Amino acid sequence: MITMEEKYSKQHPHSDLSATVLAWGTPYYTKLALATAGGAPPDVAILHLSRLQTFVDAGLVTALTAEEMAAAGMPTAKFTPAAIRKATVGGKVHAVPLDTHPFVMFYNEDVCRKAGLLDSDGMLKPIHGPAELTAALRAAKKVTGHYGGVAAVTNDPSTNLRFFATLYYQLGGTFLADHGTRITIDDELAVKALTYLRSLTRSGLLPQSVDPTGVTSLFSTGKAGFLFDGEWQIPTYEATKIKFNVVPVPHLYGPKLATYADSHSFVIPAGSADDAERRSHALTFIKSLLNSSRTWAKGGHIPAWLPVRDSAAFEQMKPQANYVAAADAAQYDPPGWYSGAGSEFENIVGAAIAGSQSGATSPATAVRKMRAGLQPYASAKPPVG
Repeated sequence: MITMEEKYSKQHPHSDLSATVLAWGTPYYTKLALATAGGAPPDVAILHLSRLQTFVDAGLVTALTAEEMAAAGMPTAKFTPAAIRKATVGGKVHAVPLDTHPFVMFYNEDVCRKAGLLDSDGMLKPIHGPAELTAALRAAKKVTGHYGGVAAVTNDPSTNLRFFATLYYQLGGTFLADHGTRITIDDELAVKALTYLRSLTRSGLLPQSVDPTGVTSLFSTGKAGFLFDGEWQIPTYEATKIKFNVVPVPHLYGPKLATYADSHSFVIPAGSADDAERRSHALTFIKSLLNSSRTWAKGGHIPAWLPVRDSAAFEQMKPQANYVAAADAAQYDPPGWYSGAGSEFENIVGAAIAGSQSGATSPATAVRKMRAGLQPYASAKPPVG
């Protein structure tokens, strides 16, 4: 991001750019909300699209008309469809998507080659359905002598949610409705997804107790052939000696691929850049960052700006170009005032899943814990709109 900002400053030497970095998650969103409500917002802010609905309901971000988006060189048709749909609230675009960052599947090329899982081009053979994924993990485990794959279970509710939600969304499941006031978890579908995931840890194909540090150790040392994690971990493993590739989490259930994801986006907070000239500068700045989003993609994220994503230059970016399909199949956290990136929704649901993955509770009990944990929030009067 600093590199992208510096490029903007060089191209616009008369523009005074001051950027601030704040701690991720709830602390950031609290500060952004308070600054905006207090009349001192930034001209441009970054927002996870999973948090957008709440900020719109609270009147904290401004809508962007199709005309001004087009005039700024950012017509909505040139964004990843799933991302621009999520950026649209109440029929109006309120955010400019920068990326899609999906939950994906890493694989160790050497392990998978020895396991007979690669094709003649050295790419992972397609995996369809839970039985084929289990077989691939079993083949990898025979090579590693430890685990077939790995995903964080301990002290990482977000990863637990992302893995489960990917399968649950493929099954057609939902979590919340009516802005989070109604819980819509389908017990049968949720238990089906959890039962499969638990089969992987119960059989020892995946560890049933491992934290993020342990995950990095297992995959980077070749003790696990597959890794289920966010693509933002690519820089972590590029810094190791392991040869790896990345693909979407396999299509295990349902008629079409679905992948848990989120998107970073740019918003213009309410009360900021409210005169025409300042708003024009803000939009020019945003457009500059979109044009530089191939730089952003080095961190693993897939550009939402199609002129970059569909370019020949991005097509040469590996492994990023190998999981573009995950961006098109993106499914986000459900709208709700307690949902979104780093939220209580993620903490509650993720903790229940961890209990199932570790064997501390049954899949059915984990679903009951999800519902019980979310109910106080669903029953409470929403603090916004």
